[in-house]
Amino acid sequence: MRFPLLSARRLGLPRRAVSQILLTQLAIAAGVAVLATGLFLAPLSAQLDDQAMRRALAIAQSAAADPALAAGLLTADPPAAGPAAADGPVQSSAERIRRATGAEYVVVMDLNGIRRSHPSPDLIGLPVSTDPRDALAGREVMEIDEGTLGRSARGKVPLLAADGEIVGAVSVGIAYDSVRDRLLGAIPGLLAYAGGALAAGALAACLLSRRIQRQTRDLAFSDIAGLLAEREAMLHSIREGVIALDPGGRIRLVNDEAARLLGLAPDSAVAGRPLDDVLGAGRTTDVLAGRVAGRDLLTVRGRRVLVANRMPTRDGGAVATLRDRTELEHLSRELDSTRGLIDALRAQDHEHANRLHTVLGLLELGLHEEAAEFVTEVVGVHRSTAEQVTERVHDPLLAALLVGKTTVAAERGVPLRLADSTLLPDRLVDPGGLVTIVGNLVDNALDAAAGSAAPLVEVDLHAEGRIAVLRVRDSGPGVPAARREEIFTEGWSTKQPSGHRERGLGLALVRRLAQRQGGSAWAGEAADGGAEFSVVLPEALR
Repeated sequence: MRFPLLSARRLGLPRRAVSQILLTQLAIAAGVAVLATGLFLAPLSAQLDDQAMRRALAIAQSAAADPALAAGLLTADPPAAGPAAADGPVQSSAERIRRATGAEYVVVMDLNGIRRSHPSPDLIGLPVSTDPRDALAGREVMEIDEGTLGRSARGKVPLLAADGEIVGAVSVGIAYDSVRDRLLGAIPGLLAYAGGALAAGALAACLLSRRIQRQTRDLAFSDIAGLLAEREAMLHSIREGVIALDPGGRIRLVNDEAARLLGLAPDSAVAGRPLDDVLGAGRTTDVLAGRVAGRDLLTVRGRRVLVANRMPTRDGGAVATLRDRTELEHLSRELDSTRGLIDALRAQDHEHANRLHTVLGLLELGLHEEAAEFVTEVVGVHRSTAEQVTERVHDPLLAALLVGKTTVAAERGVPLRLADSTLLPDRLVDPGGLVTIVGNLVDNALDAAAGSAAPLVEVDLHAEGRIAVLRVRDSGPGVPAARREEIFTEGWSTKQPSGHRERGLGLALVRRLAQRQGGSAWAGEAADGGAEFSVVLPEALR
């Protein structure tokens, strides 16, 4: 059964969180001081009782060790009660011991339990008020008991004659009021210590409350709870991934969008786990962990292209945000493809206009046969180029791509040719992925070869069983051996960013597409200089 929580206002408590914490701490400190004082006084009282009883027993043992006391008990007759009893040897010895030790009484009794000494002579000759049997039986006794002189701490021991025979007993009492006085005398000092501890606790509580006040900005508990609820709702509703890390690199928080973008299970328990253990090694982990610095850093996670930003927090942790650029990158690639097609059409249009002008000039000069030969030659060149590509590359998508790239390359003054070993059947499992790989590598090769002395780009695409092998060579400056792995990193590029997208994803996507199919991609040096990019795709053909 649930009970509704009483609010601070209903209880009459202050509304601010720091005030409630201060009052709670003061109440706890006061309660602890009172409890500690009580817990100390309880054993102190028992300890004082024990000390008083042991003192009485020690006095009784000392008195019983006096041989004159036992001899007087044996030789003297039992005295009659009254003032005359104060002159007896036993009474004299007992009183001397009582005055010397400060005991309340020293009573000597015979075997019948008859007093032979007492501070009140009127009681001499009368039976003792408490049971003497244990002491007369030879046992020592310590107790708190009520007698004729009131409550006292008592010690009783047997009184032995010279031959060791029990002839009586000695009972010594310490006034219980003196024990109580000692206990009460210790209370002021104890309360002083407790008060000092309480004052120190109150000072520490005030200092702690001031610090909490600064950290909570003097908010009420209800305000803090509301802010936490709003924070949770906001973090899990925004369409941007948020991941928070502590100073040790462990995950504090992952919102729903971040879990989706990073490929984490919605119900996976990642809070408190190191980021490297959750995501594994890779650029995404390095970016989120702060090992790669910068703004709007690109990274690829699975099939997604992400843009990450990281902001450190005061405690040494960090908060990273993730934006999904997969669709935007896809649209950018499509735009690049469209632009490439437009460039190819523009190049063909420019070349076609030049050829029409040539034909028109030949006709105006009356050179009809030369005009016919020129048209035949032009048509043959285009036809031979298309036939050369389609004879060796049977997949229509790849063939169309290569024909278009050949036209663009011709416009840029870079010959694009197929290697003699090129032969690819129309049995591709993922022609779209191979089109992306070939398009990226050819574009990079054209850019690299455009400024060389003898520009050339060569494409070698063939099948080895079910394995597709692609090599793209260019006559450019090549890639230094020390940077051949770095160029496949997301965001790495030597080109200036274009107006609609970031650079540095082409080669990263090439390697990621190859790895997705179980293959690999790497860079090397061509035989004639320049760069050679190789891609191997196992199980690429049916």
